[in-house]
Amino acid sequence: MTDKIALITGASRGLGAALAQELAAAGTHVIALARTPGALEELDDRILAAGGSATLVPLDITDETGIQRLCLNIHERWGGLDLWIHTAVHAAPLSPTGHVAEKDWDKSVDINLRATQRLIANIEPLLLAKSGTAVLPCDTKSGAKFFAAYGATKAAQKALFDSWAAETSDAALNVVCVEPKAMPTATRARFFPGEDRNPLSPPSNEAKRMLRQL
Repeated sequence: MTDKIALITGASRGLGAALAQELAAAGTHVIALARTPGALEELDDRILAAGGSATLVPLDITDETGIQRLCLNIHERWGGLDLWIHTAVHAAPLSPTGHVAEKDWDKSVDINLRATQRLIANIEPLLLAKSGTAVLPCDTKSGAKFFAAYGATKAAQKALFDSWAAETSDAALNVVCVEPKAMPTATRARFFPGEDRNPLSPPSNEAKRMLRQL
């Protein structure tokens, strides 16, 4: 059985998938969580082809009972987590602040804030059990025009992690926020359609850089 266990929330594509592949290639067993089973299976194929191993968890992070059940299973099977990287996010459509659709605002709050706080509550004991590390990829869209829903909830998400880091500074737990460079992801394509993607940094490069920082 592998010594290192990492949970990636939002692992099906983009940065989350790249991080899962990098970790698995280095010998870490990856618990890959995302809503889309098909994309998870494709990720698993790539991980297995490179000689790594993964456990696939098709689950919505707003499913509180499902998250609790997952964390109990992790505790029973592996005793804890060495690493949690939280890349799952809802990217609401761009809109003037006064015209954000209520459903987009509610979904942003549910996924980016409520679910993140619940994940922290459930995952913290698993990380403490193995002196683990929690990582949040941050974004600088706070205050940018038309990014009200996304920018506000991403900034608040970082505030959750910053408070958590301060509260656990004396514990056997490392909580960090890192800011990846702009990447040619599907999310960014929705924000900036028609953008020249050639200068952007591939998710695989950012995954390598983030893991070196850790």
